[in-house]
Amino acid sequence: MAKIFVLFNLKPGVSVTDYESFARNTDLPIVNALPSVDRFEILKSEGLLGGGTSPYSYVEVIDVNSLEQLGKDVSTDTMQKVAATFQSMADNPLFIVASKL
Repeated sequence: MAKIFVLFNLKPGVSVTDYESFARNTDLPIVNALPSVDRFEILKSEGLLGGGTSPYSYVEVIDVNSLEQLGKDVSTDTMQKVAATFQSMADNPLFIVASKL
């Protein structure tokens, strides 16, 4: 099993309300229903421990049971539309693939 962490801010001009509506109503339910995904959550940064502003506004955490299946899942028309909407809102997101030690 792998985890994917996605760190990002919104592009200039994208409203928090529009992004969070997309996240709650489209992104979360569709991605959580993928066969390759055990759990998908989106976290909103509140700041740095000890004080200060986080360099990223949002963090996605995706628990993936099969990276091979994920590749198949994201190639569907539905996921391509979801990904395109996400890419139109997220400013240069970082996708970090990790596994447990």
